[in-house]
Amino acid sequence: MIDLRALRDDPDRLRASQRARGEDDSVVDRLLDLDSRHRAALTRFESLRAEQKSMGKSVSRASAEERAPLLERAKALSNDVKTAEAETEALSGELVALLTAVPNLVEEGAPEGGVDDFVVVEEVGTPRDFDFTPRDHLELGEMLGAIDMDRGAKVSGARFYFLTGVGAMLELGLLNMAMQQAVSAGFTPMIPPVLVKPETMEGTGFLGEHSAEVYHLPADDLYLVGTSEVPMAGYHAGEILAPDALPSRYVGWSSCFRREAGSYGKDTRGIIRVHQFNKVEMFVYTHPDQAHEEHQRLLAWEREMLDKLELPYRVVDIAGGDLGTSAARKFDCEAWVPTQGRYRELTSTSNCTDFQARRLNIRYRDAEGRPRFAATLNGTLATTRWIVAILENHQREDGSVVVPEALRPFVGRDVLEPVKK
Repeated sequence: MIDLRALRDDPDRLRASQRARGEDDSVVDRLLDLDSRHRAALTRFESLRAEQKSMGKSVSRASAEERAPLLERAKALSNDVKTAEAETEALSGELVALLTAVPNLVEEGAPEGGVDDFVVVEEVGTPRDFDFTPRDHLELGEMLGAIDMDRGAKVSGARFYFLTGVGAMLELGLLNMAMQQAVSAGFTPMIPPVLVKPETMEGTGFLGEHSAEVYHLPADDLYLVGTSEVPMAGYHAGEILAPDALPSRYVGWSSCFRREAGSYGKDTRGIIRVHQFNKVEMFVYTHPDQAHEEHQRLLAWEREMLDKLELPYRVVDIAGGDLGTSAARKFDCEAWVPTQGRYRELTSTSNCTDFQARRLNIRYRDAEGRPRFAATLNGTLATTRWIVAILENHQREDGSVVVPEALRPFVGRDVLEPVKK
């Protein structure tokens, strides 16, 4: 949720942000109008209530002759107070509803445009020049006895799968490696719940434009998370953090669930776009004035993981029109997928400024002891999809796959050997 006081001081900033996102900037005028009317109604209500309290004292001190007209006036005043209160509450509801629908302010410097208008910040490594025709990750996974899509579909339907044998070992090793890196960097490890209440899901901004992606359990009114960002954001909801508690860095390991609504026909082969996967996610609470630097640190930790896995990748700065509701700025790391001849997203890190904290009421005390809203950030450190890039980039002609050196202690072998031709 954006800061109303900041909006009053600089409405043009939100206008520019809305245009950068490809959204309607007339919402600024509607917000300012509602805010003005709400404040006027609140002032009137408080004035009438103060007069009502004063009138009550006058009635108690009045003589018998004076009491009758005063009681009549008190009755009329009571009706006025109720009317003013109802108007104030109605305007407050409208204002909150409109505020909740407005996405975060895009950080200055973010590219303008839509999904195809990202800016490539850097390319790292050189895509491998194969002297044989490379196999895609699913063919390799089947040869290794690592991926079973057919039985996944039999048991659960399309876009489900089994990771078996070395496939399971590879994922567990990858995620353990990510957790160890994060813990070594000072993160507190977590295994969070994967079912959350509506207020937690809404507070993180996932029930707006992305609500179609979320699995909902109506009987319990709970949501399955698509990232452990959600429960970790709710971890300190409604709290005031101690001044020395920031930055608070957490790293969560969880299963994640996405409906993939609207992706019919896209990435139907293999495990690139699936309904369930595992992920290690970094999440940080920090001072708003330190959020930009923290964002760069999260990106550096993501790149460290990719470097350890010896994957060619690029870093892209996502355009305003492709940002999620809560993100002010987002960087993706995309690894090269040889059989597709293009880069595919493996990691994403977002600076959500104080947007989520305002919705979830997460504050800290500043140097003067005053409560202020914290900033929140998130970043992916490993997911099931990374297996795609590992298998394809490190394959050999016979279908075996060389395990990157840094990953070997976590997988327990140097090479994944085919179990069938």
